[in-house]
Amino acid sequence: MRYRFVLPRHMAAALVACVTLAGLLSTPALATPAAETAPLPTRSGKSTPPPPPTGSTPDATTHPAVRDRQRTPAHLPPLTPTPKPDSPGAQVAPKAAPCGPADFGSRTGSALVAFLKASTTDCVNSLFAVTGTDARAVFRESQMVTVAEAFTRTAQTYRGDNSTRIWQLVLFLRAGYYVQFNNPDDVGPYGTRLARNTVRGLDTFFARTPSRDVTAANGDVLSEVLILTDSADQQARYLKVYRRVLNGYDSSHDAIPSMLAAVNAVYTPLWRGNWNADYVNAVAADPYIVRTLHRFALDHLDLLPTDRAYLTSNAGMNLARYVEHPSLRAMVRPLTRQLLSASRITGPTAGLWVAVATQAEYYDGANCSYYAVCDLTGQLTRAALPITHPCDATHTIRAQALTPADLDAACASVLGQDAYVHDLVKDDGPIPGQYLSTIDLVVFAGPADYRTYAGAIFGISTDNGGMTLIGDPEDPANRPFAVMYQKEQDDGHAARIWNLNHEYTHYLDARHNMKGDFAQQISVPDVWWIEGVAEYVSYGYRGITYGRAIAEAGRHTYRLSTLFQNTYTNSDVTRTYPWGYLAVRYMFERHPADVHRMLARFRVGDYAGGYAVYASDIGTRYDADFDQWLTECAAGACAAGAAVGGGRPAESARGL
Repeated sequence: MRYRFVLPRHMAAALVACVTLAGLLSTPALATPAAETAPLPTRSGKSTPPPPPTGSTPDATTHPAVRDRQRTPAHLPPLTPTPKPDSPGAQVAPKAAPCGPADFGSRTGSALVAFLKASTTDCVNSLFAVTGTDARAVFRESQMVTVAEAFTRTAQTYRGDNSTRIWQLVLFLRAGYYVQFNNPDDVGPYGTRLARNTVRGLDTFFARTPSRDVTAANGDVLSEVLILTDSADQQARYLKVYRRVLNGYDSSHDAIPSMLAAVNAVYTPLWRGNWNADYVNAVAADPYIVRTLHRFALDHLDLLPTDRAYLTSNAGMNLARYVEHPSLRAMVRPLTRQLLSASRITGPTAGLWVAVATQAEYYDGANCSYYAVCDLTGQLTRAALPITHPCDATHTIRAQALTPADLDAACASVLGQDAYVHDLVKDDGPIPGQYLSTIDLVVFAGPADYRTYAGAIFGISTDNGGMTLIGDPEDPANRPFAVMYQKEQDDGHAARIWNLNHEYTHYLDARHNMKGDFAQQISVPDVWWIEGVAEYVSYGYRGITYGRAIAEAGRHTYRLSTLFQNTYTNSDVTRTYPWGYLAVRYMFERHPADVHRMLARFRVGDYAGGYAVYASDIGTRYDADFDQWLTECAAGACAAGAAVGGGRPAESARGL
């Protein structure tokens, strides 16, 4: 996946960063403050622009990601819950009725609210991607006020679940704030009327006793509402809510993923609030949240060796993040050093140490010796990646724990993949004038180590199954790299390195097929190709059947012409990966000449011309044949070594 760290248009020139990536009031007096007093937030002046609000909320995934720029610690958000392993044979949800921006933009008042409540959360989630006139129609302030008023009315009878469809209302509001932040000219301004109505809804929700239930149903809703406090920039108002959620965490939450997500959601406003002067001033005036974070981290060191380690690490990260602010520094410095003393750079407590050290070094680097975090990247690299092994002059593996046999197997796998891909795409060699001649393959010992170290060392998000950064192909010093980890079980990847061949395909695709940097490559909807070919090569080269894709084929969810419009904002994991695979496999088996015409344009940087091959020249002409092909695929023709309709086998022995 190529998943960008989205910047609003008016900040795009200020920071170039792309990514390959849920309380309760303690006193009745605070439960119902006068809504009219809620001001618009005042932004504090920072050297880095604020990150956007949280986007749509798919689960963290073990699918890989790709982007071309690293991020600083300032823009690496709190860790998400540990991704669940992808299960090729997992059951998929029934296909929901389609919806689109026009369904919302064409309705106002009670009709909008009724339609919104009748929609699925997946449908509402799709609205995070709207832009242009659709964005204004759906999320102009009057529409948002209508939904905020409905949120308040619905919250008055909240029973600890989504029986009143409150989740959809909250998700719509989050989407509106997200889209308006990133596309303010499209949506138009938001003012005090919306702020007042959003606060009324939030106050009403948190005043309801069922909002404190430790149940799966409440966790689903609570997570979204807590994130909404951040999206609306009301972090200062709900500090006591955040404290209550953290103080309320105990073992009763552990068996309920949505409640763990709700506790973790508190860290989003606590982190992003650092760009809000009202929030910083509120913390300085009432610094109990600082003590709460410190105590939470120390009280829950036992979580660090578990899949709930992110709760403790994020507490430490948010505490140390405050060291930036002069009004908090005297209090935060010794507490930060205490957390570092209670943990170690390696071993079971490393997740806390790295999270705290990263913030201390970035925001108080002049005093790095006080924390013993000087040359932090070097310290972390030496501790976590002691192995450097050249496969040849251009392929290097940097690893945490690979054995000599593992290193040999990984080298053989990637070096052998080149010929397979060249035979498939019929390239004429590397694209001239690009600096993509080398690749570093970084391999951590497992997903926990990946989540602990990869962000701090390489500036990447880790809510995924690996990431490739192609960098700037025009820079002579450019050195692309992919960051991955080993899995415990052998599932057909060399040396058990998860997504090894998928990641390496991204590098080969950039080197031989797609000219320019990441922004150029995704200047048109071509994610069906970018992710589809990486999946297609990964499974085909290894001779593995892609069970999840075969299961999806039987559902006939998408037309080929729809998949041709895939982007990283309009497509979920299923549409991006298994359906991207199906689209690419179909095109290679039935229409390889069209693939080569498209790639001929991509290789010279003519992305509009390449897009025209499938969006205009082909359009919907292949939709009916694709649908028939899916039937054959689901019936067994997409198994390893087979080919639909007698075409070229996409998955066969490695020597194909």
